[in-house]
Amino acid sequence: MNPSVRVLLISGSLRDGSTNTAVLRTASQIAGDEIETTLYGQMAKLPHFNPDDDREGEPVHPAVAQLRAEITAADGLLLCTPEYAGAMPGALKNLLEWTVGDASTYRKPIAWINASGPAAPTGGADAHDSLRKVLGYVHADIVEAACARIALTRDAVGADGMIDDPGAQEKIAQTLAVLARHVAEHSSD
Repeated sequence: MNPSVRVLLISGSLRDGSTNTAVLRTASQIAGDEIETTLYGQMAKLPHFNPDDDREGEPVHPAVAQLRAEITAADGLLLCTPEYAGAMPGALKNLLEWTVGDASTYRKPIAWINASGPAAPTGGADAHDSLRKVLGYVHADIVEAACARIALTRDAVGADGMIDDPGAQEKIAQTLAVLARHVAEHSSD
């Protein structure tokens, strides 16, 4: 069966052993045949955003070109990000800034999973407020019904780099299903 929805998975963390990346690896593993997932893994290779390096008609850095191609090829995006210093990490903000020049996120269905631990004071709310603000600016189609909070700690990541808790896996699967359904319902818009 050919997948009907292509979802690009983007972790806001560059850390080895990231719980956020583990959530997305798990999403990829449990996606099912109708959803094709790709885990974007080149965020650390993106240059710092500079509008002078993003002029119409001029080539962009190869890592930026690859990012834009992967976003364009996807029907939707699923992000999972930690919170640093009261906002989304700078590396994720940098990635999103590179999407402004080519409008690759314009009307692109995007959802996120909040994987903050249960002891996190705001549960990552500040990171997601800043993410929501940037995604609104780039005119993304934020799929609120697919945005989820799944309280996880680092010990939830198994030796295989996946989330092994069945309840968390079910919530991840539900998030993907809601995002895929939204994409399918709005693909002719």
